[in-house]
Amino acid sequence: MHNQTQNILQALNEAEYLYHRLVLLVGEAGSGKTTVLQEVCNEIGITPINLNLELSQLMLDMTAKRRTLQLPKILEEMVNNTDGKTIAIDNIEILFDVNLQQDPLRLLQKISRNKNIIVSWNGIVKNSKLLYAVPGHPEYRSYDKSDLFIIPMQKTNKF
Repeated sequence: MHNQTQNILQALNEAEYLYHRLVLLVGEAGSGKTTVLQEVCNEIGITPINLNLELSQLMLDMTAKRRTLQLPKILEEMVNNTDGKTIAIDNIEILFDVNLQQDPLRLLQKISRNKNIIVSWNGIVKNSKLLYAVPGHPEYRSYDKSDLFIIPMQKTNKF
């Protein structure tokens, strides 16, 4: 088992006792988040949810206003209808869509109250902040990293 996978499994065990049972794998594109997430899923016998795919299919026939209103409920139902105590989520970019008017981190924290949630977050941690996108980008987000369970993923130069 990969060392990073062991760290994540340990983090999931520790997260079980937190208010928000959310573990974020944070790294830029190409840092191996999806690969490590897949390894963790294989180890604990679950299938990761491709959030972009699942949500876009479920919201396809909705109006823009209805999507904005229904997204938190759909996400919560998705989690509640998944068996097991741990859920892995990859490809979360849809949550940052400015048209959906959501706070991605708050949504993820809300669904992590009753289940362990491990999420692949395409971003960086810099100056005690969890970042998504760059300042000036419409989807840019900056969160205080305190009270967040973050596992940083470093870009590798294997290829």
